[in-house]
Amino acid sequence: MESEDTKKIQEMKTDLNLLLECLKYQMDNPFSQKEALVTIHSICHQNSNAGVYFREIGGLTFVKDLAKSSEHNVVKEAALYTLGTVAEQNVYCQQTLCTSELFEDLAWFLSDNDSNTNLKRMSVYVILVLVSNNRTGQTLVRETGCITILSQLFRTALSKYELNLSDENVFQSYQLWSSVCSTLCVCVNNPQNDENQMLCCSLFPHANDWLINCMKPEIIRPICSFIGLTLANNTYVQKHFISVGGLDVLSQVLVQLESDSHKTLSSAKLAVVVTKTVDACIADNPTFGVVLAKYHIVSKLLALLLHESLDSGEKFSIMLTLGHCTEDCEENQYDLFKNNGLPLMIQALTESQNEELNKAATFVLHNCKKITEKLSLSLGEHSFDENEAEQFEDINVKEKNLEERWKKAKEILHRIEELEREGNEEEIRREKYKDHVSSMNINIQNTLKYLHAESIGGGPKADKDKSQSRKLKSYKSHGVMSQACTNDDQMKTLLKSTNPVNACYRESGKNKTLCKANSSCSQNLHEETTFEKKNFVSQSSDHVFKHPTPIVKNRKQQLPVTDPFTLCSDIINKEVISFLATNSCSKMLKYRCSGCIAVGKSLNSRNFSKLLHSCPYQCDRHKVIVEAEDRYKSELRKSLICNKKILLTPRRRRQLSNESTTLGGIREVEKWLTVLTCKGKIF
Repeated sequence: MESEDTKKIQEMKTDLNLLLECLKYQMDNPFSQKEALVTIHSICHQNSNAGVYFREIGGLTFVKDLAKSSEHNVVKEAALYTLGTVAEQNVYCQQTLCTSELFEDLAWFLSDNDSNTNLKRMSVYVILVLVSNNRTGQTLVRETGCITILSQLFRTALSKYELNLSDENVFQSYQLWSSVCSTLCVCVNNPQNDENQMLCCSLFPHANDWLINCMKPEIIRPICSFIGLTLANNTYVQKHFISVGGLDVLSQVLVQLESDSHKTLSSAKLAVVVTKTVDACIADNPTFGVVLAKYHIVSKLLALLLHESLDSGEKFSIMLTLGHCTEDCEENQYDLFKNNGLPLMIQALTESQNEELNKAATFVLHNCKKITEKLSLSLGEHSFDENEAEQFEDINVKEKNLEERWKKAKEILHRIEELEREGNEEEIRREKYKDHVSSMNINIQNTLKYLHAESIGGGPKADKDKSQSRKLKSYKSHGVMSQACTNDDQMKTLLKSTNPVNACYRESGKNKTLCKANSSCSQNLHEETTFEKKNFVSQSSDHVFKHPTPIVKNRKQQLPVTDPFTLCSDIINKEVISFLATNSCSKMLKYRCSGCIAVGKSLNSRNFSKLLHSCPYQCDRHKVIVEAEDRYKSELRKSLICNKKILLTPRRRRQLSNESTTLGGIREVEKWLTVLTCKGKIF
């Protein structure tokens, strides 16, 4: 890699040496010299080190002498163009060429009547390169008289205000004039040069004439750049510009461009350029803002600020100009209020993420603090006429409306914060509710186990059944019912819906009462379940549709149930299913007993037994049934084996009679199992 770079450098040096020799030995051939100079320009433009080497081998001195001594304008133009390129690419070459001798030669090219427009353009280009970012060059351009000649070209390069760039001669003249404007800009600024700024003051009247008579972008942009840099940070020059009517002219141009900005985008962009120039005029002298009040510039700037095509940088320039306009001018502050400028500044301050734009908006709002204090006083203390007093009244009304809007906005914000707090509290309550439901499910399962155990072990005891029913009611009232019911009437209604269960226990011997209780209980259960579903939808609507509660389709076709235990189990099963509809119990719903959920199918003693044996998640009740059935089948098999293999002796007969007694008990168990199996269809 290093060898390739070294090879390229060596080739570059060889080319420059050969081209320099060509220039020296082709003095009689101007076209060959032009081609050699153009090639040198290309090499130095691509590689800044090439210019340093070209200077070391004496190439810059030779080309400079060639531009002065050659009789051919073509060679002079090419030589000056090459010098400008080398100086622009390398600061050492710029310092080498920055001599009074070269500036004098350039001044002679510019003032010579025999020099064509293109040669003058190349001379202006070399001056521009030598002066840019070079205080020594700014001093030499003034001492050698080049700046005076440039000023003269600024006045005379364009003779007509009607600019027809389609004409070749006019276009070349415009290019020369534009180059002169750029060169004058670097002569007075970057770095700032007060003496050169003073010399350029004489060009302000001519610039004003061009702004008034030719409002084209090709004229306005170069002139505004020249005026802005000449005025920058120089109070004396600013006063002189205003004294010759420059600020009035800029205001008129700005008003016209703002009017045209609604039609064309270029006018809006051009209006921003003029705005920057206006800001340069009043930045160090805020009192000059009175001149702008005559043309209502503040209202124009506010209208321009609303233009959608402007970027943040352009809006910043407009707002900074507004700040300088309202800094020490009460009329402009009043104009800002009258044109709804204060809400616009507040909007920009609250919505914009640009730090500079926020600072500019704050600057404008700070300037309007004084006028706000005066507006709060009585109108009689002001020196305004009746029309202005009415306008101040309108402003007071607008301010009151603005205050009301701010109050409403604060109320809305406060309400939003309250809603957020309520939402957080609701989430906390919902989490607590889920934890409570899970604990309640455990208690209900324990109650179910106890009830099933009592029903299998023998006749139920009245006191224990009543205590268990009371516990179940307390779980229900403490759980879901406390979330759904909000008044005493609803609680009473729900308690009434549970009373038929207790009535079933008290009147277990009367079938009519049981049938009535069953019908009323099923009706109340339907209302209770509906109410609970509505409550669950209001509290956790995002979970209701994930695990819907199973629906009993053939409920009306079934026979009325007369067993109190079965009726109570049906009620508890309903509530368990409703509890399992929540998200916290979604997993338990998936693993329920097959015998409990196989409702509506055609079941008998055979297929129901197979269904229970194939279920891996049996409930306590069906688990007891399966175990009893297995014991019964085991004893039955044993009895069959005995009947086949054992001889019936008298002693054996007595034993067999005892076994038959046991078998009778087993048959009673079988009958009980058959009853429970048939009842399993209900569940």
